[in-house]
Amino acid sequence: MNSENISVFDPDGVGVRNGNYFGMPFSADEAALVLVSVPWDVTSSYGGGAADAPEAIIEESSQLDFHDPWAAGEWRKGIATLPVDGEVRERSVRLRREAVKVIEALEAGGDAGAFTSEINEINAASAELNRRVEAVCGEWLGRGKVVGLVGGDHSAPQGLIAAVARYHGSIGILHLDAHCDLREAYEGFEGSHASVMFNVLRDVAGVSRLVQVGVRDFSESELRFAQQHHRVVQFTGAELAEGRFGGESWDSQCGRIVAELPERVYVSFDIDFLSPDLCPGTGTPVPGGASFDEAAWLLRRVVDSGRRIVGFDLCEVAPSDGSSWDANVGARMLFKLCGQALR
Repeated sequence: MNSENISVFDPDGVGVRNGNYFGMPFSADEAALVLVSVPWDVTSSYGGGAADAPEAIIEESSQLDFHDPWAAGEWRKGIATLPVDGEVRERSVRLRREAVKVIEALEAGGDAGAFTSEINEINAASAELNRRVEAVCGEWLGRGKVVGLVGGDHSAPQGLIAAVARYHGSIGILHLDAHCDLREAYEGFEGSHASVMFNVLRDVAGVSRLVQVGVRDFSESELRFAQQHHRVVQFTGAELAEGRFGGESWDSQCGRIVAELPERVYVSFDIDFLSPDLCPGTGTPVPGGASFDEAAWLLRRVVDSGRRIVGFDLCEVAPSDGSSWDANVGARMLFKLCGQALR
């Protein structure tokens, strides 16, 4: 696409299905923000399908209208779409079959030792994916772009987080999720979706703070890890609910959350942060959670405070059988993320 395409683009017209998120006409060279798709869903431990999210969200996003009163006109700075990597998708499908064998055996009381070769292959592939994502995202960060990532399961953005931290020197992560993702490994998989924040804290230099919001389904060992780790701050679902029941407003809670963040913020958004009626197909839905507007308001408050969103991901959107609802919600949350990152 070129500037001529932009000049004839009608944002109020019929949604265009051109293979880009939101049907935008921008090329990566001319856009301020570049979206990278990572259709990876190997280690999902309950429901699957998140690898289908990028293409499903692209499809549904063409029906979205562009006026966002909390980020009016920001999209005009340009939102570009890199092509979905078919090789990553194919490898995810193949390795997912191997992972399911391991998961089903363990759930039946089996021994992971019987699947050493499968686990090793998956761990090696996860590490390679991280390197691949870091290289691609680092290239566009180096060109002065904001980079957002659409997963895939929540292991997908580790490479982007590493690239953003390296480029900006020091960042804080605003982690919006029903889960802590602080397991050292899960089901033998070192690159598990349940381990991404543990891996980031261990392996990614430059992450000064991890602020977890809405976490409400986690193990006791994860809680101990968080309590003992000086870089982790948690606003659990239970704590936030108690505050609301006692009369504290969501805006006040957002103020307390934002105060824990440094100037440069990376947002890691697992869709199961939201109430499960908004994401019924996600791999591990959990009762409770935020409304769509509450999530959008928190993102706005981050930027209103003078902080910058320097990168983000949206993960674990998994289209429900026979329904476009999950991708519909995902597309709209992605647009909110883009708008606030461009402010």
